[in-house]
Amino acid sequence: MFRRALNAHRHDETNRRWIFVPYDQLGDAYGPLAREKPRDVGIVLVECPGKAARRPYHKQKLALVLTSLRHFALEQAERGVAVRHVVGDTYREALEKEIAELGPLVAMRPAERELRAELSPLVESGALSYVPHEGWLTTPEDFTEGAGDPWRMDHFYRHVRRRLGILMEGGKPVGGKFSFDAENRRPWKGDPPAPEVPAYEVDDITREVCDLVNETMARHPGVLRPEALPASAKDVARTWRWAKKHCLADFGPFEDAMSTRSRSLFHTRISPLLNLGRLSAHEVVRDVVKADLPFPSKEGFVRQILGWREYMHHVHEATDGFRVLRGEAQPVAEAPGDGGYGGWKGKKWKAEPGDGGSLASVLGADRPVPPAYWGARSGMRCLDEVVESVWDEGISHHITRLMVLSNIAMLLDLSPRELTDWFWVAYIDAYDWVVEPNVHAMGTFGVGDLLTTKPYVAGSGYIHKMSDFCENCQFDPRKNCPLAPMYWAYLGRHREALAKVDRMTLVMRAEAKRTPAQRKADAAVFEDVSEKLARGDALGERTLF
Repeated sequence: MFRRALNAHRHDETNRRWIFVPYDQLGDAYGPLAREKPRDVGIVLVECPGKAARRPYHKQKLALVLTSLRHFALEQAERGVAVRHVVGDTYREALEKEIAELGPLVAMRPAERELRAELSPLVESGALSYVPHEGWLTTPEDFTEGAGDPWRMDHFYRHVRRRLGILMEGGKPVGGKFSFDAENRRPWKGDPPAPEVPAYEVDDITREVCDLVNETMARHPGVLRPEALPASAKDVARTWRWAKKHCLADFGPFEDAMSTRSRSLFHTRISPLLNLGRLSAHEVVRDVVKADLPFPSKEGFVRQILGWREYMHHVHEATDGFRVLRGEAQPVAEAPGDGGYGGWKGKKWKAEPGDGGSLASVLGADRPVPPAYWGARSGMRCLDEVVESVWDEGISHHITRLMVLSNIAMLLDLSPRELTDWFWVAYIDAYDWVVEPNVHAMGTFGVGDLLTTKPYVAGSGYIHKMSDFCENCQFDPRKNCPLAPMYWAYLGRHREALAKVDRMTLVMRAEAKRTPAQRKADAAVFEDVSEKLARGDALGERTLF
C-alpha cells in the first residue's frame, strides 16, 4: 500500500541536491527542506529492520517510527520532493548503495550517538557530510557558557532565557524569577478534570505498518494501539492543538502529580513527536510564549523544552554518551545491557557489538532489572500501575519515570546501565541522548553530581503525597510500606559517598541517628524485597518482614 502510494508521486530525479533524512528529523519546518524548493531536492529515507531487531523495543515505538517515516515520505513526495525510500539491515549499507548512484549525501547531524557511530565511516570517507541539526533551540556555546562548573540545568536555563529573550522584559525574567517550580507541586484530587487523550483515524499506511509489526516483530513486548499513533502531519497538528487547548493551562500546578485515574493528567504527550522531528521545538516554544496561560504553567512548560530537553542533549554530546567525564575518558565496555530482558522468564535477545555501554555506577549499584519492570506483579501498587501503563501505551509522564521507576530502582541498587536500556526499549520517546542522561545520570545518580545536585531518592512519603497509588495498596505508607525502610537502607549502604553531597546533609544527619537495630531491620527489608523481586515473586504484607 505504501509503495504504491509513493510510486504514484514519483518525480524526475535529475539535477537535485540529495539529502539523507534520519528518523529523528521527520519534518520540514527547519533545515534544508524548509528553505529549498521541493523540485530542487531529493531525500533518502531508510527503514532498518536490523535496528528494530537490536533490542526488544516496544511494539508501539516501532510502529510510531515506521508509520511516521512513511507518512513523511508521502508528504514530501506530494510537495514535489524526490523521495527514495530504501530498506536495509544497517543504515550504512543502505546509504552506501544510494551514494554509489547519487554521489555524496548531506544530512543534518543525527541526534542519536548510536546512528552517528554507525555512519562514521561514511563521514570519514566524505561520502556523507553533516550540517548542524537545526531542530535544537540552543548551541554548544550556550552550554559551554551557561551550564557552569559543575554543570547545572538552572544555570543553563537562565543563560538561554537571557540570550534568546524568552519570557524576559527589560533584561529581567517575567514574573520576577526564572523558575516557578515551587508553585508547580500540587497533587491532583480529580478537579479540574483531566483531558481525554485523543484517538486517531487509522489510515491504510498505519494499518499496513501495524500489520508488519505484528507479523515480523511479534515477539517484541508491549501492546500495539494503532488508534494512538499520530502518524500524519494532520495528526501531529491535531495533537498540538489538543495539548494547547486542554493541557497547558493546568500543566504547571499538577506537573508533579500522579494518579491511577489519569495516566497523563495535563502532560501533552508531545515528546515522541519532538524527538522524531515531527513537531518543531521552535514552534512549540513560540506558541506557548504567545499563549494566554497562567504564568507558572507557561514558564514550567518552557523550562521543560528550552531548559531540560536542551540540557540533556548538550550533556550527552559533551560526555560523548558518558564516555568522557570531567575531561577524562572512561572505561566503557561495549557489551550491551538488555534491561533485564535476558533474565525475564528465560527470554533472550539478539545483541549487536557496540550497543550502549556499561559505564559503572559511582555508588556500585549493579543488580539486574527484575521481572517486575517487565510486567510481573510486585505487590507495590505504585510500581505495578506505572509498569502496566508503560507496556500498555509505551509512555508515562516524567514524574512517574523519576519518582517511581527510577526511585525504586535506586532503592533496589539496580544497575543504571540496565535500567537505562529498559527505558530505551520501553518508551516510545526514548533515544540514547534522552535516556542516558535522564536515567543513568539523573534518575539513578549513576555518575554522581556531574549534572544534578543530589540523587532524587525518596521513601513512601513522596509517592503518598503526590499520588493516589497508596489507596487500595496492601501496604500502608505510614505503617508497613517497604519503601520507607528501603530508603533508610539506601542511605546507610551509601553513607560514605552521599555524605559528600551538599544537598544530602540534612537527611544524612537523620540517617546517622538510626539505631543499630533500626539499620539491621532496614537492611533486612532491602534484602528480602530484592530477593523476592529478583525471583519474580510478588511481595506479600504478611511475608515481607
